[in-house]
Amino acid sequence: MSDRNKGIILLLISAFGFSMMAALVKLSGDVPTVQKTLFRNLVSAIIAFGFVLYNKERLFGKKEHQTLLLSRSALGTIGMVLFFYAIDNLVLSDADMLNKLSPFLLIIFSAIFLKEKARMYQVLAIIIAFIGTLFIIKPAFSLELIPYLAGIFSAVFAAGAYTLLRVLGDKEKFYTIVFYFSFFTTVTLLPFTIAFYEPMTGMQWVYLLSAGAFATLGQFGLTIAYKYAPAREISIFFYSTVVYSALISIFLFGQIPEILSILGYITIFGASLYMFMKNNKEAKKAETD
Repeated sequence: MSDRNKGIILLLISAFGFSMMAALVKLSGDVPTVQKTLFRNLVSAIIAFGFVLYNKERLFGKKEHQTLLLSRSALGTIGMVLFFYAIDNLVLSDADMLNKLSPFLLIIFSAIFLKEKARMYQVLAIIIAFIGTLFIIKPAFSLELIPYLAGIFSAVFAAGAYTLLRVLGDKEKFYTIVFYFSFFTTVTLLPFTIAFYEPMTGMQWVYLLSAGAFATLGQFGLTIAYKYAPAREISIFFYSTVVYSALISIFLFGQIPEILSILGYITIFGASLYMFMKNNKEAKKAETD
C-alpha cells in the first residue's frame, strides 16, 4: 500500500474517531459542558502519558517551547468547550460542519501572524465557505443563534491552536503535545467541574470515557496520517466526519438536517474541494518547474 493510501485510511479512521466522540458527548445528556470536556481530556491525557513514558520523552516539552505549548493548549481548551456546547444544542452534523471552518480560518491567521501570503483562490474558498455557514445558521438574531455562534467560535479558537502547531512544527513529539494539551485542559477545568459537578449514571460514565478513547484515536490518527502524506494531498478526506455525523444524527438521534443545512454542507465541502484541487495543482507545477 502506498504512503498516500495509508494516510487516507488513517484520516478516515481519525474522522470516525472524532465523529464517535461527538456522538458520545451528545449521548451523555444533561452533564455540564465543562464536565464533559474534562472527562474527554482526562482519558486522552492518560493514554498520551503512556506514549510519552514508553518513548522516554519529556512530558511537558522543552523549556524554550513553553509559551507556544501553553498558548496552543489554552486556545484548544476554549475551542473544545465551545464545540461541546454546540454539540449539545445543535443537530450533530451542523455543529461538526461549523467546527470544520477552522482550515479556512487557519489561512487567515497564517496570513496575519505568520506572514504567509494567501492566494486568490484561497480567499475565494474562504468567502464561499462563509456563505455556506449562513445556510446552516439561518441567522434570526435570537437566543437560538448562541449555539451556532459557539460552533463558529470553536472553529476560530481551533484555527488559532493549529496556527501555533504550525509554529511548533516538529520541535516537539506529537504525543508530548497531545499530553500537554490534555493535561492543561484537565487541570484548568477541574475547579469548574468540582464547583458545578453533576452526579453521573453508569451509562454517562461509559459514554464520556468512551468519548475520550475515540477522541484519542482521532487525534493520533490525524497526526500519523500527515506523516505519511502532505495535508494538501489528503486533507479533504477529513471532511468525512460530516458524513459520519449526519448518519449518526439520523439513525441515533432521529435528527434530520434541514435542506438549507445540507446546502450549507455542500457549499463548505465544495469550497474545501476547490482549495484542495488548486493546492495539488500548484504543488505539481512547482515540482515540474
